[in-house]
Parts: sequence; C-alpha cells; structure tokens
Amino acid sequence: MEQGYSKIYLASGSPRRQELLTQLGVSFIQIENDFDETPLTKETPLQYVERVALGKAQSARESMTDTPDFPILSADTTVVHGGEPLGKPRDIEHAAQLLLRLSGQKHKVLSSVVLMVGEEPLQTTVETEVTFAPLKQQTIEAYCQTQEPLGKAGGYAIQGLGGSLIESISGSYTNVVGLPVYQTRQLLEQAKVQFALSRLG
Repeated sequence: MEQGYSKIYLASGSPRRQELLTQLGVSFIQIENDFDETPLTKETPLQYVERVALGKAQSARESMTDTPDFPILSADTTVVHGGEPLGKPRDIEHAAQLLLRLSGQKHKVLSSVVLMVGEEPLQTTVETEVTFAPLKQQTIEAYCQTQEPLGKAGGYAIQGLGGSLIESISGSYTNVVGLPVYQTRQLLEQAKVQFALSRLG
C-alpha cells in the first residue's frame, strides 16, 4: 500500500498507552488479546518483555477471523530491580513492599513495542534508568492510600503522584509511562502508518 495505513489496531487496554497514541495523533481501534503473561523458567527480564509484547500482537492477530486491515500494535513494560522483574502489586500491602524496595535505589524500566504488519513483526525495546528518592514509611503509606500503585508495574505511576517520588531518570520518560513514543513513531513511519507529524509531509 503506497498510501500507507490510516489507523492501527491496539492490542492493549492500557489507558496510558491510549493517551500517548492519541498525543501522537494515531487513530486506533482497541482489540483484545488473551496472551498468558506468566514468566518462563530462567527467562531474563529482557527476554520476558520482548516475548510478551510479541505474544500479545500474535494473540490479537489469531483472534481475528479476517485478515487485519491495519497493523497491530502491542507493548509490554516491566520494572527491573536487582535483575528481577517487579510486576504489578497484588494488593496495597504488596505495593508498599515494592516501594520500600525501590526507595533510594536505581532500577530499570524495559518496554518492548511490536507493530505487526501482516505476518511481519517490527519490534523495538527501550531501557530507562529511574532513581527513586529515599522514602519515609509515612510517604509510602500515604501514596498507597491513593490506590494509584495498583495495576502499575513496580507499584508506581510516574505520570501521576508517583512522579514526586522520583529523583531522576536517564532515558525516555514516556517509556516509563508505558510506551516510548519516539521509538513508536519510528515503527509507525517504517510501516507507513499515518500520525500527526506524518500528515505534515
């Protein structure tokens, strides 16, 4: 298709990814995927995030009865501390444990993005280093009471109140939010998907 694609399918229910794609000026149709995100034995965090991102796109593709009209975008983000991936907290108590672990420490955030065009996946993975400020116990408790840590990898949201707990970052900010927009833009351009800047010629 010389003209490219006017929109994409988004295989993600993340409101943050939807907001970032909207900021990019990408039109998308949200679709479901039921990929099992359980880590494999001896799998590194990098292997995990890349496998899950690709698996989400493939799962969404397989769930469609007809050949997709548009590319499928999926992504996965994981927080890594001490070489161990920290998933989403099970509950408020677990969130407090994660925050205590990250307090005053550096950790990495890995995001892998897949744009599947037909059967051909384009994939990129981005790493950002995040440094947490030392946190007092009462600060952790107050943050957990906001419920913001729930559903967030590592138990915090950099784009919310959690941003005030972070001393510095090295790398892509939007990667920590859940979708590295610069690298996503590169994939969109490669697949000839229209977005705000591409329409400027």
